[in-house]
Amino acid sequence: MPTMNKTVLLRSVPVIAIGAFLPTLAYAHAGIGHAGIEGAASFLHGLSHPAGGLDHVCAMLAVGLWAARTGGRSMWALPLAFVSVMALGGILPLLGIGLPFAEQGIALSVLLLGVLIAVSVRLPLWLGSCLVGLFALWHGHAHGAEMPPLASGTAYALGFALTTSLLHAAGIASGLWMQRQSVWHGARERLVRMAGTGIALCGAYLVVA
Repeated sequence: MPTMNKTVLLRSVPVIAIGAFLPTLAYAHAGIGHAGIEGAASFLHGLSHPAGGLDHVCAMLAVGLWAARTGGRSMWALPLAFVSVMALGGILPLLGIGLPFAEQGIALSVLLLGVLIAVSVRLPLWLGSCLVGLFALWHGHAHGAEMPPLASGTAYALGFALTTSLLHAAGIASGLWMQRQSVWHGARERLVRMAGTGIALCGAYLVVA
């Protein structure tokens, strides 16, 4: 990885950390004390939440696949944008801020990401990051809205951020594996397009379900 990319990643760590700690600040502002679900239990709740729904799993794998498909700086920028904005989106329910059509937005994110992969769309980095960030806002809102009462916001946020990052990494690894298979180029392309089509079909099912 180029030195510049490493430097950017290191500088981005505090952003994710701050985003993860913000839910705790919101709870403190609301007057919730230290009593409640233990940190370990809160962390496990957060860790399991993204993996408990087809919509979240598909979207987060798709972000990784699309990042690998696009290549270059997108390999780290798209997942970073998703995790960062997702953490911020998790604060909204804690502040009593609703997000209209959140469930529909999550389903739509799966559908659109699948289409982007299937038809090999390559957007400018800033536009791709903004689009992924919009999707992440819906997913983060869902995580925050379903946080157990009296849970530790920090531990819960760290849990769902970790699972999300691992799903992104799995998507990137899968995308790179597909692209590096020792078969002719057309077959590699077909494999990636099939993965995108499968995700899009899952999104279409979620939209109409």
